[in-house]
Amino acid sequence: MYKMFSLASAGAVIALTITTTVFTNDQAEASAAQCGKASWYALHSRTASGEMMNPAKLTAAHKTLPFGTKLKVTNRNNGKSVIVRINDRGPFIKGRIVDLSKAAASQIGMIKSGHAPICFQRIS
Repeated sequence: MYKMFSLASAGAVIALTITTTVFTNDQAEASAAQCGKASWYALHSRTASGEMMNPAKLTAAHKTLPFGTKLKVTNRNNGKSVIVRINDRGPFIKGRIVDLSKAAASQIGMIKSGHAPICFQRIS
C-alpha cells in the first residue's frame, strides 16, 4: 500500500512515500529467524522422507518442518551461511534444533567442532 504526501515549503516540494507491508501468519513465521545449536551427520541410510542420505548434498534434518523446506543456516561464530533442504527428521539430542549434512556443515565451518550456534531462516 502506498500513500503519497506532499509538503510545500518556501517554493520547494518534498514528497514522502510510506510503504506498509502486511504479513500473513505463515509469511511472518517463515521470515522469523530461529536460533539454537546445530550438529552434523553423515550417514548412508534412508532419510525420513524416503530418499537416501547423501553427505555430499546440502540437506538437513528438522523435527517438524515439511520435507522440501529450504533454510538459510548461518553459523553465529563466523557469519558463514548455507542454504539447505529439509529431507530428514531430527535432531534427537536435547538442545539442538537442526542436523546438517556433512557438506552443509563444511560450508559453514563446523566440521571440526561437530556443532555450532546457528540461526536459520525459512526461505521457502
